[in-house]
Amino acid sequence: MPRSRSKADPADPEAALEAGLRLLVRREHSALELARKLAERGFERDAVDTALERARELDYLSDSRYADFIARHRTEQGYGEQRIRAELAHNGIGSDTVNAALDALEVDWTDQARGQLERHFRHPPDTREDEARYLRHLAGRGFPGGVAHQALAAWKESSSMD
Repeated sequence: MPRSRSKADPADPEAALEAGLRLLVRREHSALELARKLAERGFERDAVDTALERARELDYLSDSRYADFIARHRTEQGYGEQRIRAELAHNGIGSDTVNAALDALEVDWTDQARGQLERHFRHPPDTREDEARYLRHLAGRGFPGGVAHQALAAWKESSSMD
């Protein structure tokens, strides 16, 4: 039988902290993301701010840990640097923290883009139209044009040697 939760006091920082910790148990969140979710649950701004500060003090909430998690996870999913930067910025992560998270990955973005092409398309393009489609795919996943062109050229070159 499901537990019934009584409605928490929207001004209670402890209730906001408890709700925030339930979210943080599932996965890392940025402070901005967690604040949005707590506000959606009806908590007042002062309660949310106090809860976020307490979560930081307890080291349950860390924007740098969140940035590291998202950067690593999105890279594993085949996304490019621009997409990862945009997602982190959207969730309130500062550029210094974003740079540190991406630098820690030590990713060769051209190799990352090439891997994405090989997984998604299986063989190099045969026509200009296919080439344009492949490049659009990489752009949509957050790879800059120069990286996408280099990855495609490297893939085509290695395939012609086989």
